[in-house]
Amino acid sequence: MKVLVSDPLSPEGVALLEKYHQVDQVTGLNETQLIDLIGGYDALVVRSGTKVTAAVIDAGKNLKVIGRAGVGVDNIDLERATARGIIVLNAPEGNTISAAEHAIAMLTSLARNIPAADAALKGGRWERGRFMGVELNQKTLGIIGLGRIGSEVAKRARALGMIILAYDPYIAAEQAEKIGVTPVTLDLLLSQADFITLHLPCNKQTYHLIGAEELAMMKPEVHLVNCARGGLIDEDALYEALLEEKVAGAALDVFEHEPPLESPLLKHPRVIATPHLGASTKEAQVNVAVQVAEQVVFALRGDPVVSAVNMPSMLPEVMAEIKPFLPLMRLLGGLYFQLYGGRIEEIELYYGGAVAEYPVAPLTTACLIGLFSHILGEQVNFVNAPHIARSRGVRVRESISKNIENFTNLVVLTVSAGGEKQTIAGTIFNRSDIRIVRIGGYHIEVIPSPFMLLCTYIDKPGVIGRVGTFLGHNQINIAGMQVGRRSIGGEAVMALQVDDQITPELLDQLAKLEGVLTARFIHLQDRELFSKD
Repeated sequence: MKVLVSDPLSPEGVALLEKYHQVDQVTGLNETQLIDLIGGYDALVVRSGTKVTAAVIDAGKNLKVIGRAGVGVDNIDLERATARGIIVLNAPEGNTISAAEHAIAMLTSLARNIPAADAALKGGRWERGRFMGVELNQKTLGIIGLGRIGSEVAKRARALGMIILAYDPYIAAEQAEKIGVTPVTLDLLLSQADFITLHLPCNKQTYHLIGAEELAMMKPEVHLVNCARGGLIDEDALYEALLEEKVAGAALDVFEHEPPLESPLLKHPRVIATPHLGASTKEAQVNVAVQVAEQVVFALRGDPVVSAVNMPSMLPEVMAEIKPFLPLMRLLGGLYFQLYGGRIEEIELYYGGAVAEYPVAPLTTACLIGLFSHILGEQVNFVNAPHIARSRGVRVRESISKNIENFTNLVVLTVSAGGEKQTIAGTIFNRSDIRIVRIGGYHIEVIPSPFMLLCTYIDKPGVIGRVGTFLGHNQINIAGMQVGRRSIGGEAVMALQVDDQITPELLDQLAKLEGVLTARFIHLQDRELFSKD
């Protein structure tokens, strides 16, 4: 597929993308230029420089994924991308350490007046008395936002001997205590902390989280650090608080409008300002580039990803456990449609054995992808598949059981429509060998292949031979065959792996052979299912 990289990206990330796809690097594009160009690409990779607007997204007719080499996705119209079924990825862990270290650097610089002292000495002034600092040891640090970066800041602050309070309504108290911090309300943190550092996204709920009222609650000697997102602090209110000495000092790496060249904060002597450097280390740039490139590759081949911001994500170790089941789930969905087709009212998925130990929602979504891809003939992925099911009035139910007989793991798909039900079941041996173990009422062990012929027939001598002879006369080679039956002499099913496609005309002739009841040709196009790459 084709990938457009529209901002400077580490060579390591580009190389990973080029291993699997065609990659074009075109930077410095304005919106009009990007709109003109994006139509031919399947993926777009950006940093903070490119604005991915609704117009850009709509122009990306083939666009399947947008990758942001960094954490924030403020420059991407997330709502429009989700509506289009486009996966939006970020690289949330790649710059965690760099951002945390920068926050600590800002913290210590504030405590010891390092930038101002450096400027004075370089300006020819030896002013030791002017730059009296404070120790961080035994001071109270308030951390607002205890996610990845906030947690890393907490670890480093503990090593400096600080007492740590944290406010994060989405983190359990037990988790905060494991990190070594005391969870408190926002009001208590603001009133008790000597130093406050922010580590949370900027959205409707957090915009101007720190305003005039909050600044008034703080200690007069408080020092404020923001290396997270511009807009979290009301900058006008902060400037007034600095002038009135309600705030002892502020260290800012981010601003509501960047670059903030006209901001009076840049001229205030008790403000330390850096130009959005939190992720600006060599290591972080490589990490975020490689991480987002890896996730783009996964997304383009239909795998769920760990860093999508517009769909549920999961821990990498959980993903590693469920990943072998994803091709099986797509196979079940695709196989059902090609065998039975028609209207769908309800989908039931039963997960038994080892697979039931893990979150099954991504597996259910993978099954929906396999099913609706055949029905709609358009882009169906982990973002929009559940929405497609809801919009079509399809009910989806899941059930699990950790204890089953005969198999280590088992997935059973049952589809209901018009009062009838059809069932297909599958399993995986040794985490890689997929088998279909039930088709309708027949127990059978089918090895999936790209081209398959499925026939129901009367279980009597000569029928299988006639089918084989017919295929041979028409130059269709049989690679393998499996059979299943309910009873001797009754109806049975045969599944044949063949090397070539079978035309509708040949299928009609096949179905008319003596003893043959039905004949269906199945074309499975899941590249991952049949590729070891």
